Amino acid sequence: MSTETNFFQYCPNCASKNFTYHNNFKFHCFDCDFVLYHNIAAAVAVVFTFEDKILFTVRNVNPDKGKLDLPGGFIDPNETAEVAACREIKEELGLEITSNDLRYIITEPNNYMYKNVAYRTMDIFYECALGSDDVSITAQDEINELVWTKRSEIDLNKIGFVSIRKVIEERYV
Repeated sequence: MSTETNFFQYCPNCASKNFTYHNNFKFHCFDCDFVLYHNIAAAVAVVFTFEDKILFTVRNVNPDKGKLDLPGGFIDPNETAEVAACREIKEELGLEITSNDLRYIITEPNNYMYKNVAYRTMDIFYECALGSDDVSITAQDEINELVWTKRSEIDLNKIGFVSIRKVIEERYV
């Protein structure tokens, strides 16, 4: 049995302990030949701008509870990235935006540790300029508060996820 992770204790197919889970990516049971690939999950994030400010959320849940984040979330099956971004923004902030409001920025890989499972994600970033900084939270279970920050005053150390920190640093500060 591999010592790389303690997430799997048994093969989910035959309950054997004779397996490897290489690089948190490929699970292989030597007894029943069960194979599971833990591929990346796709997620979206939206950088809302108003004048010289960027809208951050403060996470109300782990991972990175209390850290700065961007509005967004995981893409559901059969959704495009743009549809997912619009859905997530409606759920989290109550804003009605369309795909035409989004400007693609870049993708960045990320690690999302949730309940001892490392989900590797591909985060897809969009920008959306707003005509006002009057935004409110509709997903209070996920978001503790909203913080508009001038680009010159962004503290990268307060940003939770590596992918977001990298995009903000390279594109906005």
